[in-house]
Formats: sequence, structure tokens, C-alpha cells
Amino acid sequence: MKHYEVEILDAKTREKLCFLDKVEPQATIAEIKNLFTKTHPQWYPARQSLRLDPKGKSLKDEDVLQKLPVGTTATLYFRDLGAQISWVTVFLTEYAGPLFIYLLFYFRVPFIYGHKYDFTSSRHTVVHLACICHSFHYVKRLLETLFVHRFSHGTMPLRNIFKNCTYYWGFAAWMAYYINHPLYTPPTYGAQQVKLALAIFVICQLGNFSIHMALRDLRPAGSKTRKIPYPTKNPFTWLFLLVSCPNYTYEVGSWIGFAIMTQCLPVALFSLVGFTQMTIWAKGKHRSYLKEFRDYPPLRMPIVPFLL
Repeated sequence: MKHYEVEILDAKTREKLCFLDKVEPQATIAEIKNLFTKTHPQWYPARQSLRLDPKGKSLKDEDVLQKLPVGTTATLYFRDLGAQISWVTVFLTEYAGPLFIYLLFYFRVPFIYGHKYDFTSSRHTVVHLACICHSFHYVKRLLETLFVHRFSHGTMPLRNIFKNCTYYWGFAAWMAYYINHPLYTPPTYGAQQVKLALAIFVICQLGNFSIHMALRDLRPAGSKTRKIPYPTKNPFTWLFLLVSCPNYTYEVGSWIGFAIMTQCLPVALFSLVGFTQMTIWAKGKHRSYLKEFRDYPPLRMPIVPFLL
């Protein structure tokens, strides 16, 4: 059985960083990364990007050496992805922050609204309901991170945690400040508006959770298997008939409901920014599905049925 020689060059400078002799043909990129780490321990596997072309796409960890378009001497190009942090750590941090921050404003801790309002309580029912909904949303996200989500990639760049936390924590503080303010006024149409908004919020939260469970069941634990998601017996998953990423559809719907419930401009802006970002993610996933699966359902849109 012939063996391969693998040389790893810096993608920017073309400097030879490593030469691996007698590499097994069945070796995966993940195994090559581990061999590379032995000579360069500062670049652990999670921060390595190996590619066939300096400006090409990163090879997948599961790619097998002998199935790549290379000769018996394979040249791979290395890029440093920077310090990495686990997705679980990032999600727990960015979701725990809004939960804690919102409660600081809800309980009106000192130095927020003025001494006479310290630890006072709002007289408006919608304020208390909003706190319950907001807290439920982030507790749900934390529990899903721990017990539901299965990540195709174990890590992300460390810098992302600062960007993500600024977004989530900052908006949580901005929303909470106005909703829990002593001068806050309830929605224009009173209880009817609140009840309608609460129904939208609850339905979308249930839908979002249902989609996450359906996606979890598609991927066995410890694998990176990708399959086409289809509706199940759960009615909330039937949205898969129309969109590729119904979890994002339900997520946006939840925040629209929360915005209607509180009639708060910062919540509306948070919903708009979130919708914009999730649309970008949904379009990317939709393109990926179309490229990977030839029999992908043609009627689906990325995030909004029939439109977007």
C-alpha cells in the first residue's frame, strides 16, 4: 500500500511549515491536523484551516487524503483561524447575560431609575408579563444549548463572543430600561393587544422549540451528518413545507409578538436587526441545501413563505 507525503505551507507566505512522511491514504484531514499540531503545538486543530489552494475553501475534517485531487506528494495550505472557543460556551454566555441584565431593571436595583424607585414594582400587568416572557425565552435558549443543540463545528473564533455579547446584552439593557421604567405606559389597545401578542409569542416559542427538536433528531450524537429536514407529526414542523429555516421564522415571530405586547421601540428595532441577520443566515443555509441535495423541495423559501 502506497503512502503519501504531505507538505504544509503557509497560505500567505508559502513558507514550508511541516513535512509529513508516510501518511496513510485513509488519513483524514482531522488526523493530518493532529500530526501538524505535534510539530506546532501553538496551532491546535480547532484553529487550523487546511486547503488545497491558498485562497480556496477549507477542507472538511472528514475529508480523506486519497480522495482529494492530489498526487502522492500532497501540498496543503495552512491558515490560522485565531484563538477558538466552544459554541456551547459562547451561547451560554450570550444568553445568560440578557436574562440577568433584564432582571436588574425589572427589580429596579439602585442607580438605575433614581433612589425613590429602588426595588419598587410596576403597577402594570404587562410589565410583569413581559419579564416572564423574556426570562422564559432565554432560559429556554440556555436549556436548548445544554440538552438539545448538536453543533456541526465545535468552536468559533474567540472574538465572536465579544461581538455577540455586545449585541445581546446591549439590546437587553436597552429594552429592559424602557419596559421597566417608572413612566412606562401600557399598549394603546390595552388587554386585547397584550393577549394577542402573548398568543403570538407562545405559539412561536413552541414552534421554535419543535423545530430545534426536529433538527436534533436528524443528526446522531457525535456525527456531522446532514439530511434534508422534513415535517413530522408535530404540526409546528409543517412550516418546513414552505421554508428552509422555520426556527428563524418562529424566532422572529416571537420578537414581533414581544414588540406588540410591550409597544416598545427598542424591541421593534431588536426584532428588525434580528430578522436581517437571520435572513442572511437562512439564505446561506438555503443555498447550501440546494447545492448539497439535488432532490431538495423546490417550493421552499429561506425564511418567509412565498417571499424571502
